[in-house]
Amino acid sequence: MSDATADGAPAGPYAAALMRPPAPGPVARAVTRFMAVHASPLPLPLTAGVLGVGVTVAVLVVGHRPGLGLALAVPLMWVPAVPALVRRRAWSVLLTASLAVALGAVAAVRDAEWVVALSLLAAFALSAVAAAGARSPLGLALAVPTVPIAATRGVRWFARGLSAIVAGGRAEALRWVRTAALTLVILGVFAVLLASADAVFATLLPSLDLRSLPAQILVGAFAVMAALAIASLAQRRPPWSVVRMPRPEPRRRVEWYLPVLALDALMLAFLLTQVVAAAGGDRYVRQVIGLSYAAYARQGFGQLVAVTALTLAVVAWFARRAPRAERSDRIGTRAALGVLCVSALGIVATALFRMSLYVQAYGLTELRLLATAGEIVMGAAVVLVLVAGVRWRARWLPLAVVRVAGVAMLALALLNPDALMVRYNTQAQDAPLDAWHLEHLSADAVPAIAALDDPLRSCLLRGYSVPAATSIWEWNHARAQARAVDDVTNRTSCR
Repeated sequence: MSDATADGAPAGPYAAALMRPPAPGPVARAVTRFMAVHASPLPLPLTAGVLGVGVTVAVLVVGHRPGLGLALAVPLMWVPAVPALVRRRAWSVLLTASLAVALGAVAAVRDAEWVVALSLLAAFALSAVAAAGARSPLGLALAVPTVPIAATRGVRWFARGLSAIVAGGRAEALRWVRTAALTLVILGVFAVLLASADAVFATLLPSLDLRSLPAQILVGAFAVMAALAIASLAQRRPPWSVVRMPRPEPRRRVEWYLPVLALDALMLAFLLTQVVAAAGGDRYVRQVIGLSYAAYARQGFGQLVAVTALTLAVVAWFARRAPRAERSDRIGTRAALGVLCVSALGIVATALFRMSLYVQAYGLTELRLLATAGEIVMGAAVVLVLVAGVRWRARWLPLAVVRVAGVAMLALALLNPDALMVRYNTQAQDAPLDAWHLEHLSADAVPAIAALDDPLRSCLLRGYSVPAATSIWEWNHARAQARAVDDVTNRTSCR
């Protein structure tokens, strides 16, 4: 007999099993559990706080140059989540969030667009890591895509909160509306009077500009979504934030030691050639290698950066598969991987040495400074790996590397790259002076240029024009310092 009905559907004893949809996998189940709305509706204070964050961020950011207003946006988005984090005693989350807030504050300190943009991107990434409570490599990798998922859950939570407020009684809701309207009217009348009495106070108040309204709505909606996502994650973080991949079976000794020791030998041989080249100096490079010292310095920096990054990946891969059944195995694997990490530090030193020679020959630029900072961060990551290998405990390592990268970005911003380029390039003996580059830096460079001697000082300052802040929310430390420099009347050409 045929096990099918007339319309082709399966029949017989296995029909129910064949027609049943496949069970969701572990990933789908985790996402479904995470997307489930919160058990209780969003409380009224939190609802008002989230809406207040959206309105405030929209007013502070739209229509103003990057400055104090933009710097306040990051901490404002964290405000609704702080009480829940304090109750949970999530100090690690608050520490990472504080680093994100510090990076956001760069907008009020520096004027260089590339520095501010990179700092804000780092602040967003660290905020995602902190909000998700990510600690494992998988959690860190999924931290950024977790935020929009949490925002979707937060919007549903917010809608339930509004529904609960309305369902709690029409009279109660109307009382809140009347109270809010009365508050706005009183504040509006007094604000207009006080603003007309003092021009400085007037800069604190938002200006009514219908042309900015669409942008304010867009920015306000983004701020509300971000605040809801962070608050929602503070209540319930995703299950994958701390999930660690299962440890694979250890490799046999010969299968593990052969590639590791071979790579150790290759790295040590390369470092030996670098020591010989450095000891031989310019003469050795020209006669044996056939390159100028500047060309030798420029050659291979990108490859050395790639080698450093690959070494970190290789160490992570082999550490998870290292034989450790006996004490001798644990000692041997630590020694082999330790040699590899020390060799990686030698590669970092080689790359930084070559970059220093390159900068001496051609001057300091934004890209060279970023490349140097990136290599230093990878060197710091190698040191952290060495520390983790001492006791073979690395649960803290992924989050520590992310924090080190954030601290490095903050340190770079505080270092004032534009001023550093001015000081280095005007004092370098070998590098040619690129006056056009120095003339087109940001206001961060003005105090360093003002410290130079004429005629170079005058001819570099002639290209700078720093407008005054139109409100307190546009205040910026670098621009304020630049405007404090006396106007230059000498129009000497730098050419």
